[in-house]
Amino acid sequence: MYALVLALVWLVVLQHVAFMLLEMLWWHKPIGRRVFGTSPQFARESRVLAANQGLYNGFLAAGLAWSASQADLEYMLFFLLCVLVAGVFGGLTVSGWVFLIQGVPALLALVMLFFVG
Repeated sequence: MYALVLALVWLVVLQHVAFMLLEMLWWHKPIGRRVFGTSPQFARESRVLAANQGLYNGFLAAGLAWSASQADLEYMLFFLLCVLVAGVFGGLTVSGWVFLIQGVPALLALVMLFFVG
């Protein structure tokens, strides 16, 4: 059961590394514009804001990676809750897809974490 928790946590880590890269490096590139559905002009104008958002996703990834590597269930709980809150907020304010992509994996990891802890 613990192996499944770790697998889900590492999935969330990989997702947030990908979000970080998309927002910090590729926001204004064709792949970033395609993923986020933005125009070239909007991407140029919001590049700094997206990079800031990407930085926060990087912090979430780092915290989760650290907690998983240390097998620290309390920190995993904290960072997974942070990701879930971000997913719920994004789902309510941006698109339901945000919740599905970001929130659901974190929620699954949290549910499994409660079975382990």
